[in-house]
Amino acid sequence: MIPIEARSEPDGRAVLYGESLGARRDPERSRRAILEAAVREFASHGIGGARVSRIARAAGVNKRMLYHYFGNKEALYLAALESVYERIRARELALEVDRLGPREAMRALVATVWSHFVEHPEFVSLLNSENLYRARHLRQSARIRGLQSPLVAMLERLLARGVAAGQFRDGVDPVQLYLSIAGLCYFYVSNRFTLSAAFGRDLMEPRALEERLAHVTEMVMAYLERRQPCAAAAPRPAPSPLA
Repeated sequence: MIPIEARSEPDGRAVLYGESLGARRDPERSRRAILEAAVREFASHGIGGARVSRIARAAGVNKRMLYHYFGNKEALYLAALESVYERIRARELALEVDRLGPREAMRALVATVWSHFVEHPEFVSLLNSENLYRARHLRQSARIRGLQSPLVAMLERLLARGVAAGQFRDGVDPVQLYLSIAGLCYFYVSNRFTLSAAFGRDLMEPRALEERLAHVTEMVMAYLERRQPCAAAAPRPAPSPLA
């Protein structure tokens, strides 16, 4: 690739000479292309096996431009993690559940989480990889922590509306609920190969995926619609011994 260097234009802009004309005209598009290539590379090879040169080549940019945008390999890995979290959160929040009835909104949320895991196995791979590092990189991101607040607020409103309408039981923790939904979806997709081999089924064929979504939805709705257990009846006094 052509070496690049930074120069200043007459208007004061810093331009990296040697980068493509398209990249200079639309740096945000170049940044997105790098991130998309990075997600694929890190999902396939992990941070240890990933190669910056392959990412740059797949994105169609100069490797030195990649370093200009992201600094180093670990920073790019963290940016890739942030981007996959942002995608699922954007998809969840785009549901506008406040405009739907509580039951309809909850079913839509479950279907959205499920569909995202199924359609984006690279998300699952990156989660698995980062868990091996005990979230060492994730803990450095304030952006990812900030993504959770709108989701929790959305769930709180949805649950409150369901309780007010007499459709959901009271006292459900929104974070625990989301962890259960995500867990029911994530485990199936992340273990699809071993589970398929163990049970002798293709768990990713269309009918199996439809059955799994129906099963997960039924479990979540049954939990939410379950009424609070009645207070335990007081034990009856033991009968008086016969005289």
